[in-house]
Order: sequence, then structure tokens, then C-alpha cells
Amino acid sequence: MSKKETAQVNENQAENTEDIQQPGDNPESEEAATELTSESSAELSAEEKIAELETQLAETRDQLLRKAADFENFRKRMNQDKQSAIEYANQSLLLDIIPIIDDFERAITAGETSADITSFLDGIKMIEKRFTAQLESKWGLKRFNSAGEIFDPNLHEALMMEKSPDVTEATVQEDFSKGYYLKDRVIRAAKVKVLMPEEK
Repeated sequence: MSKKETAQVNENQAENTEDIQQPGDNPESEEAATELTSESSAELSAEEKIAELETQLAETRDQLLRKAADFENFRKRMNQDKQSAIEYANQSLLLDIIPIIDDFERAITAGETSADITSFLDGIKMIEKRFTAQLESKWGLKRFNSAGEIFDPNLHEALMMEKSPDVTEATVQEDFSKGYYLKDRVIRAAKVKVLMPEEK
């Protein structure tokens, strides 16, 4: 082979070598591959995030259901306690009244077997005095007398009226039934007879 032919063969081999692309020789292909890998990673990350959020949502829903159930149980318990308090609110008062009932039973038994009316009457008066004193000192229930007092519609309920020259303004002459305070509040007005001044 002549020198000229040998040079031509070497030149063709060099051109063929340049046409074969080596890895890393094409930047655009590498960039596309990188983007594909990133997109795949992003997709996996989003799926994982959704799964995590779904788990958190389920846990939150479960906590809310538990709180709602606890609140409903608390509400029912409070209603039961309130009802129980209403039903037994007067227990202490009734326990104080029971001994008075015992005293009345003993007085009645004594009256049935004894002809001494005076002793029986004294016993009844003693029970009444003890009862009213206990109600006033412990429970704030106070009885008030109205006879001789100026008529007050806040305290008195007039069942009868009579004109009299002895009074200059409406005056209670008689208690038919006494009035009662509970602490500072009138809980029962006295039922009374009232004397009215005569018109001149």
C-alpha cells in the first residue's frame, strides 16, 4: 500500500472515531435523565406525604371522637348529679324535722294515757318552740307577728277589712296565719284582718 492510501485509511478511522459518542459527550441527554429521576423522586415523595397526612387525619378524627364521647359522658354524669342534688336537697332539713315528729308522737301517746290537759298543752308548746327555734337558727326561717303593725301589702294579705275610729291609717288588727321570712325574703305573707280609718 502506498503512503497516500495509508494516509487516507488513517483519516477515515479518525472520522469514525469522532462519530462514536462516549458517555458524557451529550449534555442534553444527561440533563433529561436527571429530570426524569427527579420527577420520579418527587412523585414518591408526594405519595409518601399524602399517606402521612391521611394517617394524621385518621388519628385526629379518632381523638375528636374520643373527646366527643368523653364530653357526652361528662354531660350525662352532670345531669345525673344535678337531678340527684334536686331530689335530695332537703335531706338535711328533713333529718332535723324527724326528731320533732318523734316528739309529737310521744306527746300524743302521753295525751292518750293521761287526763292532764295542762301537761299535754305544755308539751305541745315546748315542741313548737323547739321546732321554730331550730328552723330559725339553722335554716333562716323566721316567723313574724303582724298584729298592731301598719298594713304593708308586701308583708300582709288582707282577708278582712273593718272601719274603725281608733286608727288613722290601715292597721293590722289580727293575724289569721303568720307570715315567714327565709333569711331576708318574705316567702309567705301573713293573712290578716285590717282596720281601716273612717272617712271624715
